[in-house]
Amino acid sequence: MTHTTASSRLFESTSLGPLALPNRLVMPPLTRNRAGADGVPRPLMVTHYAQRATAGLIIAEGTTPNAVGQTYPNIPGIHTDAQVAGWRAVTDAVRAGGGRMFLQLQHGGRVGHPDNSGHRPVAPSPVALPETIHTPSGRQEAVVPREMTADDIRETVADFAAAARRAVDAGFEGVEVHAANGHLLHQFLAKNTNRRTDGYGGPVEHRVRFAVEVVRAVVDAIGADRVGVRISPGVTVNGVEEGDTNEIYAALVPALAALDPVYLHVIFADPGQPLYRRIRAAWPHTLIANPVLGFGGPLPADGGKAAGERLLDAGADLISLGRAFLANPDLVERLRLGAPLNPLRETNWMYSGDEAGYNDYPTLAGTAAPAAV
Repeated sequence: MTHTTASSRLFESTSLGPLALPNRLVMPPLTRNRAGADGVPRPLMVTHYAQRATAGLIIAEGTTPNAVGQTYPNIPGIHTDAQVAGWRAVTDAVRAGGGRMFLQLQHGGRVGHPDNSGHRPVAPSPVALPETIHTPSGRQEAVVPREMTADDIRETVADFAAAARRAVDAGFEGVEVHAANGHLLHQFLAKNTNRRTDGYGGPVEHRVRFAVEVVRAVVDAIGADRVGVRISPGVTVNGVEEGDTNEIYAALVPALAALDPVYLHVIFADPGQPLYRRIRAAWPHTLIANPVLGFGGPLPADGGKAAGERLLDAGADLISLGRAFLANPDLVERLRLGAPLNPLRETNWMYSGDEAGYNDYPTLAGTAAPAAV
């Protein structure tokens, strides 16, 4: 079968702080639950990421900065020496394939369960997740989290900074602080999950404080050009209802920009929405945009290429495409050639723990992508 190539800014080389990127396509954090029960990355994760090393940038899946922050079973961590060593095998393989990696630091907050972490979840307020949560014995009702004390907040900020240092030790070029999708930092931002009356609750200026303190600590730990931040304005995943979305991000984005992190990663970005345009105007550094591709619906035949190009035209610098990278280890080449994409196999996305639907998607050559060596 013959494919034709077409020029696109997606395939231009560019830079991210001191990093040279061969293209503008980013593999975003994609939770796949393939780590060991101890949070140590397994060899099949080495293969998975190495297969996708042609991405301009890989941002590895959400990884817990401390034990209590664990969300689901088999989520990787970055708070023990064994976890650092496991991630070092991943980054070595990706670098050998010509790739570059950041690591997303993700604290679940109330999105967790004692059967997953060994701890009662903590959160800004004692408001339970309004849905069941996956555990090793099946789905269970969420527990009411413990409201974080001032000491808990200080310790968690310090844990993020320590995790960032460990990530650099593990060979990552940097970290992405996860302030999106209803996890801990987002819970502090949102009205329905933050009912505090101290300096971290109430007015918007107080609710953004924890996220800003975390990012400041991470920047101080490893340097601003190694730090990115992910946000999800208006997204209601994990039961979050922000309540005053426009005001939150009008306060948060400039406060983050003052710390000079190298990028801001906006998920479900819509260039037609005024809030996205305001965020782009307020953010002076690299903007990674993740396009709206019908969350939960079918993936476009082009994997999001056209939507990504529209975002580039609207001022984005890099484009992250999630599900397309799940099923296509050679996504960059497929999009460059206009070649068809592999169909998604959603039943294997999470919790299976094996290679099926993870490392067995074929390349254009018709064979499974090679394992890392």
